Amino acid sequence: MKGNILIIEDIQELVELMSLYLLKEGLEIKSTNSAEEAFVILDEWKPDLIILDINLPGVDGFEFLHKYRHTSNIPVLIVSARNTDEDIITGLGYGADEYVTKPFSPKVLVARVRSILRRSQDTQNTNESKSFSFGPFILDYDSCILKKEGKRIALSAKEYAILACLTTSAGKPLGPEQIYRNVWKNEYGDLTTIGVYMQRLRKKIENDPSNPHYIETIHGMGYRLNSDTIKGTGL
Repeated sequence: MKGNILIIEDIQELVELMSLYLLKEGLEIKSTNSAEEAFVILDEWKPDLIILDINLPGVDGFEFLHKYRHTSNIPVLIVSARNTDEDIITGLGYGADEYVTKPFSPKVLVARVRSILRRSQDTQNTNESKSFSFGPFILDYDSCILKKEGKRIALSAKEYAILACLTTSAGKPLGPEQIYRNVWKNEYGDLTTIGVYMQRLRKKIENDPSNPHYIETIHGMGYRLNSDTIKGTGL
């Protein structure tokens, strides 16, 4: 497994433990104990995945993630002792791709990291055309960037993957099970997660998220891009 990982964690023993197992996988690791320093590192170095703690000194993990998602869709895996439903929903709502609670098994963490990196790579490799246009939006498959009239809209890796999945259906509805299988690469999981991500996408692209125009809900069938807004692919 290849990739660069940035660990943002203020407990040094955990940093050393995670680094030990991830280095064995052939990954390059950098770490910091503060969100402020993480922003400095990210100005000069691009990781393939960020492992993020929430309870950080100064700027906490939620605030870091909220700010970071305005500029990047690099996958983020939260590892936190905060395990309430509200914390997990907040983390996912701010753009985390996975949420692992402490204490955790290092082997399970490695498996989650491997899965996220594989999904990210698969998403980049499965898009044959370079872009897809709908309404005022262009989804660039090469850079995994969504733009509206030339202005970038920050998406998390999962948000991008779900939107890319919808674009490949050519306006046909996709059920939550199919979206979950295509994006998470698993047959089974919590399908309510799909609804959470659809709400997040609608908040970013719809003029009125409560009355969506671009991402439609087809009752009993799933979700689809409004076929009247699709312009197609480009090279």
